[in-house]
Amino acid sequence: MGWNRSRFHPIGNRSSLSGLETGAAELPVEYRIDHDKPFVAVRAHGPVVLGEILDYFDALVVQDAMSYPKLFDARDAEPRLSDDDMMVLGARVSAYAVHEPRGPIAAVATAKAPSEMIQRFMNLGGAQRPMRLFASIEEALRWLGQNE
Repeated sequence: MGWNRSRFHPIGNRSSLSGLETGAAELPVEYRIDHDKPFVAVRAHGPVVLGEILDYFDALVVQDAMSYPKLFDARDAEPRLSDDDMMVLGARVSAYAVHEPRGPIAAVATAKAPSEMIQRFMNLGGAQRPMRLFASIEEALRWLGQNE
């Protein structure tokens, strides 16, 4: 299953990850929603801004995947989120309460900036779902009960 690229086509445009080119062709937030498992894998890399995260959130709602377990790989992310952006994310997370139950989120980050962004996100909006920050993909997948 290919990755969706959130900046231009958050829902319908699928392409193979191996087919991505480096540089400007790569988009900061890519995701796969697997309805057969069910499972969501997200890869954030390079500069990430609010609109790209909101596009991803919208895709989860439209594709009815809010209850799926999610792996959020932010090891290569460079968050570009202001305090106001974080407040918008908090409001959006609160609004998604109508989609309970929401699936667990295993986030992976090793650098300071993405780790801090994830920690802030974990405190937003009072979502009633488990979320943990990990240093490795393997630990995160194990916690989610996924074998990849």
